[in-house]
Amino acid sequence: MIDALDLKILKVLEKNSRLSFAEIGRIVSLSPSATRERVQKLEEKEVISNYTVEINSRLLGYDIEAFISVKVFHGKLKPFLSIVGTFPEVKRAYRITGGQNVQLEIIAKDRLQLQKLIDKIMEYGDTLTQLILSEVEIDKEKTSYTISK
Repeated sequence: MIDALDLKILKVLEKNSRLSFAEIGRIVSLSPSATRERVQKLEEKEVISNYTVEINSRLLGYDIEAFISVKVFHGKLKPFLSIVGTFPEVKRAYRITGGQNVQLEIIAKDRLQLQKLIDKIMEYGDTLTQLILSEVEIDKEKTSYTISK
């Protein structure tokens, strides 16, 4: 069962998952050992499934970030899903509802790389590409998870 203290710990980790158990404990008013125990239980329950790092792809020379929505041709969904993860430009892929079946978040060094990727994808379906201009900052303090009863 997840309680309010677990939610506080999750909020802290969501902001910075590199904090020590002592630092997290200070923020949520727990001892380091109690904090570690709670985090381990959250990992065991798979509430916490991964710790990641956000990379600024532009600083690595990837000037294009985009979303590509794909309306996969009839009978091509399984083959497309099996190969989409092999494209190095794809950061994330989602199956979605609506007019398209799949939403891709991609990075590319330039327009030519983007065009080549779209050409590969078009073998499996129709595409709609939207370039990302900038990211809107979200106040994660206002995002709230609630406890299910």
